[in-house]
Amino acid sequence: MPNRFQPLGDDDWPEAAADLRDGFAGRLNVYRTMAHHPDLLAAWAPLRGHVVQSSVLTPEQSEIVILRTGHHLGAEYEWAHHVVRGRKAGLSDDRIAAQRGPIDRMQGDDALLAGAVDELFARRRMAPETIAAVHDRLGPQAVLDVMATVGFYNVLGFIVNSFDTPLDDDVAAELARNPAPAVPA
Repeated sequence: MPNRFQPLGDDDWPEAAADLRDGFAGRLNVYRTMAHHPDLLAAWAPLRGHVVQSSVLTPEQSEIVILRTGHHLGAEYEWAHHVVRGRKAGLSDDRIAAQRGPIDRMQGDDALLAGAVDELFARRRMAPETIAAVHDRLGPQAVLDVMATVGFYNVLGFIVNSFDTPLDDDVAAELARNPAPAVPA
């Protein structure tokens, strides 16, 4: 059966989302796929702005949450993108690889945030003690930003997994030069 949701090229880009093509939406295949629904893409833009640019989580903390979420979803597109972005945010390859392993191999905020993500996937909620720990170490808004980031990337993971969204050329080239780290044994 043909994939009806391939990333849209510039020639097929919907006029209703023309203002988004030259910004974030035109740069990534996941958003070029979402462009099949211009109203959804337009509604997505403000939430993306918050999660990606305005979260109270630091760039490193956000990448930990996103990598752990991508791991849970088996979303190789998101994993690959956030290996590259995580490195740019300052994560070492060891910290990145650890997001595919057990929490007892992580330390500090990485363990706290990965544990929060694990709880959201396993229990569909954060335990009260996890909420308290995130609140006390990172602030009350961080609790909600962790949840929003996990939810946001769940939707993106559903899209890339359902439609076999191809990896963007720049990310594929970067990982060809500097492959993603292997999970430590």
